[in-house]
Amino acid sequence: MTADARDLARWSETLAAIARTGMGFTENLYERERYEEVLQVAGDIKGAARELQTAERDDIAVQRETDHFVQEWMESIGEGVPGYVTPKIAIGAIVGNADGEILLVQRKDSGIWLYPTGWADVGYSAAEVAVKEVSEETGIECEPQSLLGVVDGQRMGFSRFGMYMLLFHCTVVGGELKPHPLETQDVGWFGPTELPEATAGAQWWGPMAFAAIDGVQSAATFDSVRTQIWRTD
Repeated sequence: MTADARDLARWSETLAAIARTGMGFTENLYERERYEEVLQVAGDIKGAARELQTAERDDIAVQRETDHFVQEWMESIGEGVPGYVTPKIAIGAIVGNADGEILLVQRKDSGIWLYPTGWADVGYSAAEVAVKEVSEETGIECEPQSLLGVVDGQRMGFSRFGMYMLLFHCTVVGGELKPHPLETQDVGWFGPTELPEATAGAQWWGPMAFAAIDGVQSAATFDSVRTQIWRTD
């Protein structure tokens, strides 16, 4: 099978994670040098992935971007267990109301509409983060009902680095619509046929979200295991 830009990006991030984790645990200078070489290779692969995703680029621009990747990776290396590189965790909240509508926010930076999301914060459970993000971004108070699924953001194509999203179904229990002054341009309730044109990814989460809002109970979903994990599907 032929690898595409998404495959190259995944492989580069995986190599970089292995190298950074190794550098976080080893005190052997020789091993650190080898891991640094792996980072350079990972940067080359990621640069090639970006090159495939864009129009023709000059070699200098690609090299500059590759060096930037390696520098970012080097700066994020920790020591010991804190240096073990794992995917970042994001929390998403599918909030429904009594009218069968879903709560969406419009991001101020991109204009894209999506359900409330945010990075998991230390000191909070995943469900608590869902409640907190909904309140902060929309002014709505909600109560988590179930875990709808665990999504590999990099595999789905909406993240260029390792990231898992835990998607919760929640119900509204109070509050008033009030966009966050810095993060949110607009908020609103929308039915299944009323989603804004600039809604991201509704083709994959929409049916699951509205089924949950309508009271359909189902087991949490997760990404299937690839037949050959290190190759394309």
